Amino acid sequence: MKFSTVQDIAAPADLVFDAVSDFAAFERAALRRGAEVSRVDRPEEGILGTTWSLRFPLRGRMRRLVCDVQRFEPPNAMLVAAESGGFEMTLNVGLVALARARTRLGLDLEIRPRSMTARLMLQTLKLKRASYMREFEGRVKRYAGELEQRHAPGRVE
Repeated sequence: MKFSTVQDIAAPADLVFDAVSDFAAFERAALRRGAEVSRVDRPEEGILGTTWSLRFPLRGRMRRLVCDVQRFEPPNAMLVAAESGGFEMTLNVGLVALARARTRLGLDLEIRPRSMTARLMLQTLKLKRASYMREFEGRVKRYAGELEQRHAPGRVE
C-alpha cells in the first residue's frame, strides 16, 4: 500500500531539509507520545546508516519498529527504511526548490507485507485507504504549515 502527497512550503529548501532531517526532534516527539526510542548505532558515524529501535503502544499492544536512513542527499532527498512485525516500510522524502524561498515537499510512504498474516492485515487496511490517505495528507499539510510559521520572514525567536 502506498501513500503519497506533495506540499508547497514557503521556506527555502535547505531550511525545509534541515527540519525534515532533524532526527532529534522526531525522537523527542515519539517520546512525548509514549514510545521508547533508542539509537542502535553510534552517533559519530554520520547520518547515513543511522538506525533507531522504537517500541510503542498501538491497538492495545506494544509494537517494535526498526528504522534506518538508507539515503541522505541534502538538500534534495532522503530515504528511511523500516521494519515492524511482518511489514517493510520505506519513506521517501524529496525536495524541489521552486524559488529562493519556496520548496515543494514530496513524501511517499510504501508499506509491504512480508508474511501472510501481514498481507491479510494490509488487505483490511485497504478497505479504509481513503480515510488513511486523508489523515496522511492532513498531517503532512499541518507539518508544512508549522514549517512555514517557524521560518516566516520577520519572526522573532
